[in-house]
Amino acid sequence: MGLAQEYSLGVIRARGLEKRYGDRQVLRRVEFELPRNGFLLVTGPNGSGKTTLLRICAGLAAPTGGELTCDVGRPSIGFLAHEPLVYRELNALENLDLYGRLYRIRERRERIGMLLERFGLWEERHARVASYSRGMLQRLALCRTLLHEPELLVLDEPYSALDDDGAALLDRELAERRATASFVVATHEPDRVLPLATARLALG
Repeated sequence: MGLAQEYSLGVIRARGLEKRYGDRQVLRRVEFELPRNGFLLVTGPNGSGKTTLLRICAGLAAPTGGELTCDVGRPSIGFLAHEPLVYRELNALENLDLYGRLYRIRERRERIGMLLERFGLWEERHARVASYSRGMLQRLALCRTLLHEPELLVLDEPYSALDDDGAALLDRELAERRATASFVVATHEPDRVLPLATARLALG
């Protein structure tokens, strides 16, 4: 039981997956298979285990029962959490440059500039992130998640706090990457991504 690595045509395979926190059962016998370039849409009410499942898929938590296999290494996974996971005392350029160094991205400055321009943050690139609105933080978090061109994108409520323009930008980004990456996406707005989905997993 637990996490394992497997190299096959599938990117992720879950069999009888369970997760408990003490006496509380969060996931119960979850099963799915995500093929390469597949798009798994995860839905369910609050408390149904969506975030827990995505953390397991991203390698940030281990199941307490069953098995999850993944053939994508951690450096090739882009994980968007509820929290933006950026340093608020730094500006956008400094944040993304730090992540670019961690991932050893070649031509990272060009990549950073392109993403900030695409997500409408270029004019605010020198402002401390502490001054950003929640929507701007979400845009920056998306830039961080996409910076290293991940093979597997694990996105937890990616539309959270985005205005109409930001949501449209994300729609375009997901559609453009659909042919080159695999996706696990949990959202309370399933209709936005349903045309991209190859499978749907309802929890709870």
